Amino acid sequence: MALLSDLINLNLSDTTEKIIAEYVWIGGTGMDLRSKARTLSGPVSDPAKLPKWNYDGSSTLQAPGEDSEVILYPQAIFKDPFRRGNNILVMCDAYTPAGEPIPTNKRYNAAKIFSDPAVASEEPWYGIEQEYTLLQKEVKWPLGWPIGGFPGPQGPYYCGIGADKAFGRDIVDSHYKACLYAGINISGINGEVMPGQWEFQVGPAVGISAGDEVWMARYILERITEIAGVVVSFDPKPIDVRFLFSSVATSSLRDFS
Repeated sequence: MALLSDLINLNLSDTTEKIIAEYVWIGGTGMDLRSKARTLSGPVSDPAKLPKWNYDGSSTLQAPGEDSEVILYPQAIFKDPFRRGNNILVMCDAYTPAGEPIPTNKRYNAAKIFSDPAVASEEPWYGIEQEYTLLQKEVKWPLGWPIGGFPGPQGPYYCGIGADKAFGRDIVDSHYKACLYAGINISGINGEVMPGQWEFQVGPAVGISAGDEVWMARYILERITEIAGVVVSFDPKPIDVRFLFSSVATSSLRDFS
């Protein structure tokens, strides 16, 4: 009897040329990521050769219920670190059926700027830092924090090591390797000043690819934390203590502000 893990790790290339393409896009909040998968007849390396696809924008806060169809335009391809083989992750942006970018499609205007010959000739390079916090799923409280309480003062956690200083390193390292596998130019990671808080860096990346790589790196991180049963927050201040704790308790967080 096959185990679930055996089926998840099936190597499709042993039996078929077909691949799975996971289409990824930014949802209606401007920070949430959505994705769905489709079967393709064979490997694809050029996003221009991928088919467009559609989704229900009324379920992502991107279209009204009476006119909910939104079209996905493939823009960038990455190797899929979850399914592996020839399977791919596809970064997309979103348009109306008439071909107009929907209001939450910020990539459209950015691509116009970066494709301008005057801009492209400058070959703009970007290096982007992304901080995030890993939260315990049931209570939305950072890893390494006592439930309902606070950690010790800032000092030992930044780039720290040890079970009492670094929390979630298995997730962080998994993300690091998965991004490298995917073809994202992730250039480093480090623990941040607060327990449960980490950072990764993407770059140098040229032009619009910097944005595509950061968004796909976020997607991969969300998928990994989903597997690990942990919640990731990209909020710079994920814990709001203003209405939950007294001023005395709050004062212990000053070093993390």
